[in-house]
Amino acid sequence: MTEEPLEGSTGEGAAPEEGVAPQPGSFGDAAAEMANETEVEGSQSEEDELTVTQMALEERTRDLQRLQAEYVNYKRRVDRDRDLIRENATYSALAPITEVLDTIDRAREHGPLEGGFKAVADQLERTVAGLGLTKFGEVGDPFDPTIHEALSHIGEDPDVKVTTCKVIAKAGYRIGERVVRAAQVLVVDPSPETDGDTDPGWPENA
Repeated sequence: MTEEPLEGSTGEGAAPEEGVAPQPGSFGDAAAEMANETEVEGSQSEEDELTVTQMALEERTRDLQRLQAEYVNYKRRVDRDRDLIRENATYSALAPITEVLDTIDRAREHGPLEGGFKAVADQLERTVAGLGLTKFGEVGDPFDPTIHEALSHIGEDPDVKVTTCKVIAKAGYRIGERVVRAAQVLVVDPSPETDGDTDPGWPENA
């Protein structure tokens, strides 16, 4: 007796189940897309971290620049204060010596200095000059109330055009631009016929 094949059988095995077969490459595409998204997110995160780092670096740079500027200003103040202290100390030490220098000047008016007095006078003058003390005030200087002290007004002089120092009673001294003592002077005014440029420095009630 011959057996008939079962319905749906091909004789070579059962047929595959009916249904939708997976699309070739669909899983790989999804995985690649997820990988791309992950890479984009990672790149964005790195850019954000770089931006934050750059901002922090710029802020620290500004802090350092501000500190450097403050230090430079501080150093300048210290140097200026140090110079002022040194100048004040020199001023205090040399101011009394101007009286000794006046004595030397008066001695010279009576004749050349000689012997030990000359040696001491010359050494003293060299020493104070080395410390920055300079002498000023000459006959014929235009009167300047900022550096001259007018002791008296002794008339008019047709040879001058402005109020002028005619006699130097005591020389003036200064350290740099700082006046230690004003020169004490006697002054003359220009004559009316030559008075075209009178110096207003002379007090009217003198």
